[in-house]
Amino acid sequence: MSSTTDGSRDEPPSLPVRAAWFLLIGWWATGIWLGIAWFLNVTIVGLPLGIKMINATPKVLSLKERDFVDTEGNPGKQRYGLVVRGAWFLLVGWWASGLWTAVAYAFTLSIVGIPIAVMMYNKLPFVVSLYEY
Repeated sequence: MSSTTDGSRDEPPSLPVRAAWFLLIGWWATGIWLGIAWFLNVTIVGLPLGIKMINATPKVLSLKERDFVDTEGNPGKQRYGLVVRGAWFLLVGWWASGLWTAVAYAFTLSIVGIPIAVMMYNKLPFVVSLYEY
């Protein structure tokens, strides 16, 4: 959630707004977004932006705000350090997330599979780099 100038918090989009976004924009924009992210990941220079784009996939898909709380109840703290996350990405994350994305997008295109696709997109940042969203 973002803060306004007076320090109060903006309300997240309602479920009907998020559903309308998904149906009208999110399902196709996510495919384009992920295509651009993977292109950036192929280039060494674009890798940081590509990873940030993958981490933002839930917001593009359904306007889901980041609301991470770790197992001890601390907001915003990642469980894995940068070295572990980097090793994961190099050894597993780059190819596993490609497969994950393809399967999730296939579910997106079916009415019955949409709930599974949304869950998979929400887990994509973790699959690619152990980033907990």
